[in-house]
Amino acid sequence: MGILGGNPKDEPLHYGEVFGIWSSLLVDYGMIAGYQTLYNHTGDEDLKKLLEEAIDLCREEVKQFEKILKTNGVGLPPAPPERPVARLEDIPPGAKFNDNEISAMLTGDTAAGLVACSTAMGSSTREDIAAMYGQFHIAKAQLGAKLLRLNKAKGWLVPPPLHVDYPEKD
Repeated sequence: MGILGGNPKDEPLHYGEVFGIWSSLLVDYGMIAGYQTLYNHTGDEDLKKLLEEAIDLCREEVKQFEKILKTNGVGLPPAPPERPVARLEDIPPGAKFNDNEISAMLTGDTAAGLVACSTAMGSSTREDIAAMYGQFHIAKAQLGAKLLRLNKAKGWLVPPPLHVDYPEKD
């Protein structure tokens, strides 16, 4: 059997997989800190729950990414410290993010995460790495669906121009 046969965990990571996992870990570290900060700015309880879910998803990814990198002797990127909890009332109005802005950021990050997971799946040669990113993709898609429902329910969804008038045919 060749070098890429047998147990995937016994196969070497290729440079793209290493870079993808390391980059994903760095992004997750930043997202956790960023979402903890945005949580402090959030007044909407439903949005707070989705931020907590996003943080939990990132933490789960971090555990798996760190384990793979450590197992393969790859140094971890720097991680920012945990953010403290602050009172919404203590944030000045001009310095505070609004809930609809926070939801838009989280929605955009989730959409970008779907693309990143798809890219990592498509470039993986190790089946376990592709499957791991597939699991993350499913979790992000579920979060994205919840965000879409929330954005619609709260009136925060800003759709692109809707094409409702069709040109007449000659």
